[in-house]
Amino acid sequence: MVYHASYVAFYERARTEMLRHHHFSQQVLLAERVAFVVRKMTLEYYAPARLDDMLEVQTEITSMRGTALVFTQRIVNAENTLLNEAEVLIVCVDPLKMKPRALPKSIVAEFKQ
Repeated sequence: MVYHASYVAFYERARTEMLRHHHFSQQVLLAERVAFVVRKMTLEYYAPARLDDMLEVQTEITSMRGTALVFTQRIVNAENTLLNEAEVLIVCVDPLKMKPRALPKSIVAEFKQ
């Protein structure tokens, strides 16, 4: 079985890949003094993932407001069985001050669609 904490890493990678897919590189964002930190994460475990399972992480932004993004994420196996689900509250911060800052307009515009 897959260790329960591994799901957190799977979700982190999927959020990063989602940003990259939309042309938002973490390095470029950091240069613009934009970073994202997890404020809250709720996970529900429904069934175990097994070693060598082909897994898909489904990721969507379900809410945007001010300084925060809410992601709903799901992990399914090759049979499309829901294994795990998470809701993740991400806050945009200035990485130098580690204080909340408004979401960049470019990100809001891209994900409003």
